[in-house]
Amino acid sequence: MTDSTALAAADLIKDGADATFGQDVVEESKRQPVIVDFWATWCGPCRQLGPALERQVQAAKGAVKLVKIDIDKHPRVAGQLGVQSIPTVYAFVDGQPVDGFMGALPESQLKTFIERLGAGGPPGEEGGSEIDQLLSIAAESVAVGDVGGAAQAFAQVLQLDPGNVKALAGLARVYLTGGDVDQARQIAAMAPADSTDPDLVSLRAALELSRGEPSETQGLEQKLKADPSDHATRFELANALAGEGDFDGAVDHLLEIVRQDREWNDQAARKQLLTVFEAAGPASETAKSGRRRLSSLLFA
Repeated sequence: MTDSTALAAADLIKDGADATFGQDVVEESKRQPVIVDFWATWCGPCRQLGPALERQVQAAKGAVKLVKIDIDKHPRVAGQLGVQSIPTVYAFVDGQPVDGFMGALPESQLKTFIERLGAGGPPGEEGGSEIDQLLSIAAESVAVGDVGGAAQAFAQVLQLDPGNVKALAGLARVYLTGGDVDQARQIAAMAPADSTDPDLVSLRAALELSRGEPSETQGLEQKLKADPSDHATRFELANALAGEGDFDGAVDHLLEIVRQDREWNDQAARKQLLTVFEAAGPASETAKSGRRRLSSLLFA
């Protein structure tokens, strides 16, 4: 091997570490695909796969890079990605894992795997990444009321990308819908505090409204029936309904307070409406309809 060939090989293939994973893999994959080979010295199939993988990466002539991580020396990232057996290979594109396999593949399959990455075509429908597909499945499951299917899809995303904000928000929402507020809060707390992802913002608003305990809506409704102008009771009832996920009911009562007295308690009803809209989802029909009704009251 000439000096220039050795230099090129060193640039394409390197030993990785937990401490440098962000730079070597996540950031580098924003420029070109990066393959990560999780291996160990005691692993027989790893010794078979490693040289074959290196040959195919070199044959691709710069289309992809390879980072090899010894899990005995650097177990953190492997654990975060849910690596349970080796060899395990992940391909990263644009900072996200988009493909992968476990075990030693024949060199012909490795060639196909690398060619697909080099051509910019990760597997799946319409070129979408595995994470995108799983998030889509989760959203569809939520839409049809399949809570278990949604939870499973969100959990699979988090195995591939433990910090995925949309999956954290989605899984927390599943628990919140099921009444497990404490678990929902714990999952939401795993997301970055400064994240402005719409799904997470909406979830946090819903958690803010949730009391985590059964509300006495029936008693509040009876009290309000006796005195429809009791804004404090109506406000409490709206919050109780929102905490149970009945955002439409909460909006109705808060709008009624605004209709009767928009300045009540320093415009508390109007301010709480904005939180309810966020919790329901800014693009939800609840939010869109509620904003139209609020505007008609404020600017009538």
